[in-house]
Amino acid sequence: MASVVRSAVLMTAIACSISCSAQAPSTEKGSEKDAKSATASAQSEKVRAGTMIGMDIAKSLEPFKDEIDQEAMITALKAALAGKPTKLTQEEADQLRAEFGIKMQAKMQQKAQEQAQKNITEGAKFLADNKTKPGVRTTASGLEYQVLRQGNGPTPKATDRVKVLYKGTLLDGSEFDSTEKHGGEPAEFALNQVVKGWSEGVALMPVGSKYKFWIPAELGYGQGGPSPNAVLVFEVELLGIEAAQ
Repeated sequence: MASVVRSAVLMTAIACSISCSAQAPSTEKGSEKDAKSATASAQSEKVRAGTMIGMDIAKSLEPFKDEIDQEAMITALKAALAGKPTKLTQEEADQLRAEFGIKMQAKMQQKAQEQAQKNITEGAKFLADNKTKPGVRTTASGLEYQVLRQGNGPTPKATDRVKVLYKGTLLDGSEFDSTEKHGGEPAEFALNQVVKGWSEGVALMPVGSKYKFWIPAELGYGQGGPSPNAVLVFEVELLGIEAAQ
């Protein structure tokens, strides 16, 4: 609901601006045409603002959109904004909110468990096939990688800080993280403070290299991350090393 709160704050600021403008003395008598134009503009702004808030509300409802009756929601929204009675008392709404929260939490947990099992099955099959492809190497831990460009600089130690460009995706190609998403500047971090697959993989890279890694869940985020038990795919370019102090 943070986005809805932000929208409400924005609307308050807009309302204040309109109010202040309305109170300012006019130096010229506006024409009827100008008045009509201003009214149409205000109405257009209301439509745009209402559309924006509706979009924000929709985003907040996305996780459980299939669990609600949209017409009932709109009816209750209009009634509440108008100060009219709704089909539920406040006490009934409070009780239902608690019950609905428990129900949705259970459904989300069930969905996560199903997705985790699906990721295990699909991930194992993918890695088994992928390691047989030309150019793909596999370490003793199960990390798979491919050299996209081999550099000729030094390789980092586990205690070093490294400077990298990277992009992380899932097996379906959906991107969940990248230096580009964070402004495009290189990222710097200690090699012993990231997931095992990263630590092991980047330690193989001479500076100037670009590698692609397929990281099994047990070397990645495990049950956490963008999807539980997912194989992570990273393209990493090692730009430099800063020795630990």
